[in-house]
Amino acid sequence: MWSILSVTLPVFGIIGVGFCLGRLGFLGQEAANGLSQYVFAAALPALIIKTLTASNLPSGNPWGYWLAYFGGVFVVWTLGMWAARRWFGRSRPEAAIHGFTAGQSNTILVGMPIILQAYGQAGAVPLFLLVAVHLPIMMTTATALIESSTPGGHWRETAWRLSVTMLSHPIVISLGIGVVAKELGYIPTGAVKDVIDLLAATAIPCALVGLGLALMRYGFAGDFSAAAVLGVLKLVLHPFLVWVLAFHVFPVPRVWAGVAVLFAAMPTGINCHILATRYRLAEATTSTATALTTAMAVFTVSFWLFVLGV
Repeated sequence: MWSILSVTLPVFGIIGVGFCLGRLGFLGQEAANGLSQYVFAAALPALIIKTLTASNLPSGNPWGYWLAYFGGVFVVWTLGMWAARRWFGRSRPEAAIHGFTAGQSNTILVGMPIILQAYGQAGAVPLFLLVAVHLPIMMTTATALIESSTPGGHWRETAWRLSVTMLSHPIVISLGIGVVAKELGYIPTGAVKDVIDLLAATAIPCALVGLGLALMRYGFAGDFSAAAVLGVLKLVLHPFLVWVLAFHVFPVPRVWAGVAVLFAAMPTGINCHILATRYRLAEATTSTATALTTAMAVFTVSFWLFVLGV
């Protein structure tokens, strides 16, 4: 039990520090925005490049890995949309947001520190490979569903804007740099290595403090019933489905299977609330789901660490 707590408590403890600093007024939302921008623009890209250049990339395409994870996403996303329409009477665009909320994991701010703490270097490659495809697939699917359900949606403008956003995203760019550098056999040394190492070392603590500050904005009061249903889909059903598929259906290496399960067990990512705010849809639902699943994840993630024997 202590070994499990040694993985989860530091992560959620730092989130709690950020939350308390915000609550006490020592840091404001400007700090939350600044930390988030710094992590995504500098610290996380440095960590990705450092990890990929020092790791062994898979020789083949791990299809079982992708099918196990995104098979779980498909089920909870579909159920989230169905529940939104049938139980809560939401519109189709709002239902798309609900489905996105049920399937979107907080991969960077929570998932990355927990998975790296649990599996170390062995889990880094499957983690960052999934990060690479997770963001484009989830955002593209959610945007397409919303636009197709909205009267007067402009497909070409949306597709172009989304493509530019994805290709210019620091995470996508750093993943490309890391893979190319690895294929060319380049390993950073000297001053370049020192700069990358120093930036990479700040990624996890800054991300977690920033998340704690961001949670100050959300709270637990808005649309609690719908958020609770989405929370069950996200924290319970999603990792269970991935565990079944990765360990009992598809041929997936054990560490990769464990990474996929933990990836699925992460709380709802902030991207769903960002998208909801952009379209002015289900904002109370996504904000409450983000805060609720983050608070409950300390228990559910601990359970999955126990199941995986980490």
